[in-house]
Amino acid sequence: MSETSPSEADDAAAIERSRHHPEAFAEVFRHHAPELKRYVTRRLGRDAAEDVVAETFLAAFRQRDRYDLARRNARPWLYGIATNLIGRHVRDEVRHLRAVQRTGADPVTEPFTDRSDERVSAQAHGPRLAGALASLPKGHRDALLLVAWGGLTYPEAAHALNVRVGTVRSRINRARKKLRRELGEINPTMFLKEETVHG
Repeated sequence: MSETSPSEADDAAAIERSRHHPEAFAEVFRHHAPELKRYVTRRLGRDAAEDVVAETFLAAFRQRDRYDLARRNARPWLYGIATNLIGRHVRDEVRHLRAVQRTGADPVTEPFTDRSDERVSAQAHGPRLAGALASLPKGHRDALLLVAWGGLTYPEAAHALNVRVGTVRSRINRARKKLRRELGEINPTMFLKEETVHG
């Protein structure tokens, strides 16, 4: 995921254009809104996700004059804004994860599991994973889920969280250890899709 796609390469140009032609910011929204909405839905549930995604793009639009145009891919910036907004909903996130733990009903399980055996396994162990995620400290959960569910690289997650890459690595390492302890023999990477992400 570290390579810049053609659409991502246009983010800085679109943001720069939007400073004089605000409607150009719609390109950034089109490139990133669906993926961002799926990420926020996974963390907070559908109801809160709509509001958080709307607030994220509104905040980004208002801050576009301060955007670092050397950063061609706006995804880490947007996920950083979303993560700050999710932080205002920590109780909602923990409540949502506890609901998934009780019911096993993850609002976006289907898009995250392609093969039927993965889907069955995720449905069987998803409630335990949700409970384990809810028990993580917020900073560890943020770092882990930006990488695992948001698809950011470690450097992108560091940019999103405004911390050093080493801090992200440390938080993710601690989160993985805690998840492994709480899940016993179950490998959390199977459900978090960490194996596709390179630091």
